[in-house]
Amino acid sequence: GYGVYKYENPFFSYEGEWRDGKKQGHGKLIMSDGSYYEGEFDNGEINGHGFRYYASTGNRYSGQFHMGELHGQGVMNYADSTVYEGEWTRNKRQGYGIFRLPDNSIYRGYLFNHLRHGEGTQTYANGDQYDGDWIKGKRHGHGELRCRDGTIYDGQWVGDHCNGLGTMSHCSGVTYEGQWVNGRPEKMACRLAIVATEDPLTVFQGGTFLIQVQTQDEDGNIVECEFFFWG
Repeated sequence: GYGVYKYENPFFSYEGEWRDGKKQGHGKLIMSDGSYYEGEFDNGEINGHGFRYYASTGNRYSGQFHMGELHGQGVMNYADSTVYEGEWTRNKRQGYGIFRLPDNSIYRGYLFNHLRHGEGTQTYANGDQYDGDWIKGKRHGHGELRCRDGTIYDGQWVGDHCNGLGTMSHCSGVTYEGQWVNGRPEKMACRLAIVATEDPLTVFQGGTFLIQVQTQDEDGNIVECEFFFWG
C-alpha cells in the first residue's frame, strides 16, 4: 500500500508504496538537507529508474540505480551547466558517455573512474578536435588532432603531448614527418615537404633545398628572398 514513514533519526523520511513492511514500488526518500530521491524501490532498496537531487551541490541525476548507487544509464546535470550522459558504475562515470562542458567543448567516448579512458573524440572550445586514444584523462596512444586553422597532426601521443612517430601537416603547407618529443619535432626529420602550386617539394634527411619567396609591399614593389635549407 501507500504510506509515510519518518525514521527515528531526523535525517530521513519516506513516502510511497510498501509491501511486506518494505519500500516497494514508487516512492520518495527525503533527506533533512533538502536532498531527495524519487523513483523505484525494490525490496527496501533504491533500485531501478529514479531522480536524485543533491542539495549541497545543486546537481541533478536522472537514470538507473542499483542498491542506492548510480549504476547503468543516466544523465547528470551539474550546477555549473556541465552535462554528462552515459554509463555509470557504482557512482562513477564509467563506460561510454558524452560530456558537455560550459565552454561548449564536448567529449564523446569511453571513461573509467570519471576520466577519459579508451577511445574518444574531444571537440575543444576553440574548434580543434582530437580523435584517438586516452589514458587516465590524457591523450595517450595513437590519435589525430585537427586544428581549426587546418593544421593536422596524426601520430603517437604520450602524457597529452605529441610523442613518438607522427606527421604534422601545417596550415602553411609545410609537412613534417618524424619523431616528436613533448610536443616538439626532433632536430632531424624523416621528411619535410613544402606544398606549392606545382608538385610538392619533398626533401629527405641529408638533402638540401632552396626556397624562393616573392612578396609585394603596400606600394606594389616586389621583394624577393631566398632561403637555403639542409635536410
